[in-house]
Parts: sequence; C-alpha cells; structure tokens
Amino acid sequence: MAKRGYTGLTPVQKAVLAPGLGDSDALVSAQTGSGKTVAFGLAMAPTILAGAERFAHAAAPLALVVAPTRELAMQVKGELIWLYAMTGANVASCVGGMDMRDERRALQRGAHIVVGTPGRLRDHIERGSLDTGGFKAVVLDEADEMLDMGFRDDLEYILGSAPAERRTLMFSATVPHSIARLAKRFQRDAVRIATASEREPHGDIEYRALSVAPNYRENAIINVLRYFEAKNALVFCATRAAVSRMTSRFTNRGFSVVALSGELNQNQRTHALQALRDGRARVCIATDVAARGLDLPNLELVVHADLPRNRESLLHRSGRTGRAGRKGVCVLIVPYNARRSTERLLQSANIKAAWARPPSIDAINKRDNERILEDPALSEPVRDDERAFAQELLARHGAEQIAAAFLRSYRASRSAPEELLDTAAPERKDKRRDGFKDGVWFALSVGAKHNAEARWLVPMLCRAGRLTKHDIGAIKVRTTETHFELAPDCVARFLAAVGPGGMIEETIALTQLKDAPQGPRETRSYAVKRPYVASQPDPRAKPKRRHTRKPDAPARADRTPDQSGPKPEIRDKKPHKIRLADKSTRKAAKPGAKNRAAKLSGYSPLRRNKPKKKSVTIIARRNKANPTGN
Repeated sequence: MAKRGYTGLTPVQKAVLAPGLGDSDALVSAQTGSGKTVAFGLAMAPTILAGAERFAHAAAPLALVVAPTRELAMQVKGELIWLYAMTGANVASCVGGMDMRDERRALQRGAHIVVGTPGRLRDHIERGSLDTGGFKAVVLDEADEMLDMGFRDDLEYILGSAPAERRTLMFSATVPHSIARLAKRFQRDAVRIATASEREPHGDIEYRALSVAPNYRENAIINVLRYFEAKNALVFCATRAAVSRMTSRFTNRGFSVVALSGELNQNQRTHALQALRDGRARVCIATDVAARGLDLPNLELVVHADLPRNRESLLHRSGRTGRAGRKGVCVLIVPYNARRSTERLLQSANIKAAWARPPSIDAINKRDNERILEDPALSEPVRDDERAFAQELLARHGAEQIAAAFLRSYRASRSAPEELLDTAAPERKDKRRDGFKDGVWFALSVGAKHNAEARWLVPMLCRAGRLTKHDIGAIKVRTTETHFELAPDCVARFLAAVGPGGMIEETIALTQLKDAPQGPRETRSYAVKRPYVASQPDPRAKPKRRHTRKPDAPARADRTPDQSGPKPEIRDKKPHKIRLADKSTRKAAKPGAKNRAAKLSGYSPLRRNKPKKKSVTIIARRNKANPTGN
C-alpha cells in the first residue's frame, strides 16, 4: 500500500482490521469512494493466507468476490492484483461478455482468488469448471445492487454451493431490508460495521440543482459542461436510447464523448473506460450501469440528465466523484414539473443542494477568461528559442492584436455555449385578475351555515344573471351570507337579469354592497357535516321516504302480540326471477347464477352488437330449504 501511495487508512479499512473482528462474518456499509475494495482485500487476507507470507499452489480457489457488473468486477480484479502482488496471488476473472474458454483455462492453471459476476460464476459452477469446495472466504461487493438487478437466485445458488464453514463478507453502500434478510440467511453471527461516513453522505461533493424548461434540458447540460470544463465528466441518462441520442449530439458539438450502456459488448465498454482514464475522452454518457463501484481518478463532475429513481440511485450515481478525499461537483437537471419531487428526493438522501439557473453565455465567457488568466503557461519564462519569434510578432501585429487572436483561437477550440430561453420557472399569476381592480361587491343570503359553496353558487349566478365564470371574481363564504365580486362592465346586465325584486331562484336574496367586505373568510370544518337550515328545503337534498301506517292500526309501542297478526309465510312473497341462457330443465338457481348467466350468454361490453341468445326464465321461491331465494 505504501508503494501505491497510501499514507493512511480510511475509516472502513480501519474498521475491518479491528482486533475483535477476527475471522467472523461481517456486514459492512460505507459511502461510495471510501475504499471498500481495499477494505475487503485486507479483511480476507488473514483467512486465505493463514499466516503464510506467500500463497502456495492452489488446486482450488481460496476466495471468491462477486460484483454486480463487468466493469466493477474488472476494476476489483485490478485492485486485488496490486494489493496481493507481494504474496504471489493468482487472480482470475469470470465475467459475462468474455471468452468462457479462456476463463476455464485460467481456472485450471490454478487461481487463488476469483472475481466475477453472478451469472457467469453460476455457469462455471454448473459446468464444473469452478471448484467451490476450497472457498475459505466469499465477498459480495455492492450486494444491494445485485439484488436490485435480479441476481437473488444466482447469489443463493453460489452461496449454497460454497462450503458451510466459509467466511462471508458483505459490502454495500446501503443496507436495506433485502440485504439484512440475505445476511441473516447466509451469515453466521455477522458483525455489523457502519462507518461515520455512511451517516454523512458525500461530504466532498458540492450539489447543485438547476431548474430548466423541459425542452432546454440538453442545452443546459452543454452549458454545464462548458462552465466547469472538468477533466472527466459523467452524464447519467435513464435509457439506452437517451444515451445514443445525447452521445451523437455532443459529439457533433465538439465534445470528446464515449458511451457506456448495457447494449455495448465488453470490449467496447472496456475501451470507453480506458479512454476516460487516458484522457482521450472527457465526457461519458452512461446509464445506471456506471453508477456502482467505478473509480475514475479524474472524474470531477457528475450530471444527472434524467433524475434518479430513488435515494440509493442518487447516492451511487453521485458517488462516482468526490472519492478518496477528492472534491467533486454533482449537478441535477430539474424540469419545472419535477421540482417538488426532487426536493423530497434530496431530503430523503440528507443532501442539501444549491438551487440556481443553468450557466448563461456571459457566465461561461467570464469563466473562460478566468481560466485563461490562471493558465500556468502565462507565468512560465520565455525560452530562448521563443524569444526571437515573439518579438517579431509584437513588432508586426502589436500586443493587443496578438491577445485577441489568442482569445479567438481559444474559444474556437471549444463548443459555443447555448442560449437558454425560458430558463426561469414561470411566475405565478396573481389570482386577482386585472378586470376586477374596480369590482362591484354583492351579498347573498346563504352562507356556510347553509352549506353554501362556490362550486354550485357560480353556476347559479351564471344562469340567473346571464354571466360567465370570467365575470365573477372573488367569492367569500361567511357564516350566514356569501360575498362575491363582479367585473364593472357586467353589473348592469346582471341587475337587469335578476330584476327589481333582487331574488335569485326565489329563495336567495341579493344585496349590492357599497364597499368590499372586510374580515377573513369563514373557515369550515368538514369533520361534522353542517345541516341545511334555510326556510326553503335544500333543492339538492333527496326527499326522505315517509313511513305511514293505517289509521286503524295502533302504534308499534301499543301493539300487543294478539294485535300484531300472523306473520306472512315466506312462500307468499314475490319470487325472484333470474334469466339464464341455458335451455336446460327448470330448477332452483344456485348462488352465483347471475354471473354464470352472463358467461353462458356470451355477452361482452366490447361486443355490444352481437345478437343475444334466447334465454329461459327460472323461478326460485324462498322456503326453509332456500331462505334467500337463490
């Protein structure tokens, strides 16, 4: 580790080396970029080395590391190779998209540690090319992601085929209930390790949320890339189609772009990541396949072109930057209609983001000028071989002309920023319309006490006063009356339609007010329904059925058992009729006969024009054996 440049251990690496852990199983959670790969490499070393300085020849692998994606598996393999370089360890990989015959030959030569993806590892186990009998340690890296990707069956098969006395280590950024259940099933008295960085996610990442119009989303991303000019940037999209479209457009705009998605083969994905690490590409457009475990040392900017679906996806995407103490910036492109959902997402992830607008053209040009002034090439001394030509340029063109030419050349080598229109959220219109600045107020003789509501008062006023809903302004429902406002140009028409009596629908009195009413509106409680107490019955209420008795019949309380009379027999009541499409023998219908009748008749709401079949009527009488009449 010292040769690799490590000066100290991260909190999660210290936690797995605690003396009390020993050879126990462990369930470890820590934020992304905290050094989990080196942590489980250190944790399983005492178990598989068993005190030896170097590995002997292994007839069967001693350790297995399972990762969710091919990129992460190959990255883990590279980390373990340099970590175990002084022990003579042979590390083999088994990942999808690679030649299975080469992997089989590597396993046959003898591998001490095997790193792979769940599907390919299961294939090797089923074919007998991977011997699981010698496993002393099994590591699940990004276990929650593997469950989300549908690898539960493969993981259970792999863990079930491993020896029962193995040591099982689970590493993940989060520990949902699904991981806890898996750990309880396949681990024995596992030690739970949660570092402090898990509770304070991404302290080295600066979050910015940019509110944009939906049709200017890609233009906003272009301006973000131009403003920050990061060494490496990662843009996350939700679909493969979005990755292809955005890659094509950014390439045409002059950005050095690579794509990373599930539709690419392993060779293409490996070359894309290598181009980012070598500096041949600066921007990577990717789906969530790049959201887990990838470590790009120069990644300074993460852009969420499509908002993540949940808290875990947000944390893992953003965790590609700000790793191992480095600083990073995370930008969320938020359409107007997703502002509230984004605020809830950030709150659930315990992240505070600065809300702003996307960078404008002036802001990008100003940032370019600052970068030019800070360029170290301007502070380097002039070399002897440059001095003569520099003086010739100054003599021929002058300092100002040369500086202007340099500025034009600098800007021409970069994509021009986009002009963003409608980059601010639309202002809320004032609920009070301009036509009601001098509105006229009226009062109605019904209020909250009479269940007055605007939803039936407005249609009533429109019918009685020949108005439209645009002629009516504010409506204030008081306890015993209601105040409403009319536009000045429709007052004369309204009064003429109502008439001199000032009555609306013969039950509600109308009064014109001199000034606008004062005081708050009536606050209604819908816990208890208010009864209608007007002099006239509520026209919306259904009339109650009145039960009357014969004049010669005594009241129910005064009746005697002799006066009540005999109860009518059940068979005297009107029978139930059920129509069936079956022309079988008449018999008492069973429960559910109506549903069967619909099936037998062949009736379907989607085939209304089909002629109905002839039906037969079956009469079922209610009796003691069949009290319901079914």
